[in-house]
Amino acid sequence: MAPMTNFAVKDPYRYLEGLGNYHSSEALQGAIPPVNNTPQKLPLGLRTERISGSAFTSPRDQYLQTFLYRSQSSMLHGDFVPLEVTTGYGPQTSVTAAQISPNSYFWPSFPVPERAHWITGQALLGTNGDPVKKEGTAVWVFSATEDMPARHVFSSLDGETLIIPQSGALDIQTELGFLMVRQNEIAVIPRGVRYRVTLPDGKPCRGFVCELFQGHFRLPDLGIVGTTGLANVRDFQIPTATFDGALEDGVAKANNTGGNDWTIVSRLAGKLWHCTQTYTPFDVAGWHGTCYPYKFDLGRFCPLGNTLFDEHDPSLYTVLSARQHGAEPGTAVVDFVIVPPRWNVSEDTLWLPYYHRNTMQEFFSAIVNNQDPACPLNDVNRVANRFAPFGAGLHGAMSTHGASDAEMRAAQDLDTSKPQKLQMDGLTPFILETERPLVFSEWAYSCAQKNPQAKGRLAKM
Repeated sequence: MAPMTNFAVKDPYRYLEGLGNYHSSEALQGAIPPVNNTPQKLPLGLRTERISGSAFTSPRDQYLQTFLYRSQSSMLHGDFVPLEVTTGYGPQTSVTAAQISPNSYFWPSFPVPERAHWITGQALLGTNGDPVKKEGTAVWVFSATEDMPARHVFSSLDGETLIIPQSGALDIQTELGFLMVRQNEIAVIPRGVRYRVTLPDGKPCRGFVCELFQGHFRLPDLGIVGTTGLANVRDFQIPTATFDGALEDGVAKANNTGGNDWTIVSRLAGKLWHCTQTYTPFDVAGWHGTCYPYKFDLGRFCPLGNTLFDEHDPSLYTVLSARQHGAEPGTAVVDFVIVPPRWNVSEDTLWLPYYHRNTMQEFFSAIVNNQDPACPLNDVNRVANRFAPFGAGLHGAMSTHGASDAEMRAAQDLDTSKPQKLQMDGLTPFILETERPLVFSEWAYSCAQKNPQAKGRLAKM
């Protein structure tokens, strides 16, 4: 059997494969002009639009751009005005972070609104930078119990968005095509790309968002490891173009909204803004380039480990990393790390992480990788209104963390001469390791345990 997740929610979409590759996709044949990106007259009556995700003079291997060929220019919209959120999580969706201390934090659960969609169901947990200066990151909690309103789309103007479902699935329609993102998958949406989120079969979804204000998520360098292992390039999936309309007399015509406007909601400097336009944002008949949304099945991650003794550093579990340019070599703005099911064979070695003080901050939670609907962690009626098995936790820089005394004693008595498969309880812990400390919103600070002594599941991370 191939090492990949057998998802309970099936994926109806087709994908391109290979992160970082130059991709091209047409929803309507002939939509992309050959050679010349901007001919005087485009085929099918289309217009050229480019998304530049990096500076024009970036090194060739780091330059991110995509040309879109659409029936209307996306500049045709009304004024952006502030959007007040009163439902879902309410005003805390745009509260400024204000709380910081040397303590560790633990959230047994997060308050979850009874009803929320992608826009109203995001609450700021903390940030460690400034999106206006393009520095640092932000971490958001999300809980969605219903589809986004009809003819609404969302985009982050603050940064590249890493979406981490803890439980449930998201059907994401982007300007470049569809992504079905399920528990044990992640997705990345480039800065400024507009998308709409609905729920397959109407089932709720909860999880986390990491907004990267500077740079881009990339695969970590493998160095002496070689050319394969961890997250492999070929296993990342990129959407194919999908045109919301039809070809009429040789001209690409977007679907008529019947007089009902589309609403564009964008996040800028942590606050929500909105405007309206009279046409669908999903009128892209073709695109080509290197700046695109993508997703990855965490079941395809190929973990590496010690085969004789000792414990390797958690950096060996890194899926994606955002480099901190101008800092010391190897420093990252943020690393996305998972601890997946794997074999442990190290002899005469403690099979628990040793006590640790880290120069990086470690924000952690768990993803439900068990796809069986009968699993208690997937019981919608039990867990729809709370995070399970727990919310999250954070260890600040140089904050000591590790196993409880009871777990440590049990690990010391373990027979390490026999291989054992670990992390087989239906959960995959993940960690967001950030260079700078997270400053919490009042909402997140108020529902956190400070410096908890009983770390529970942390010992298995």
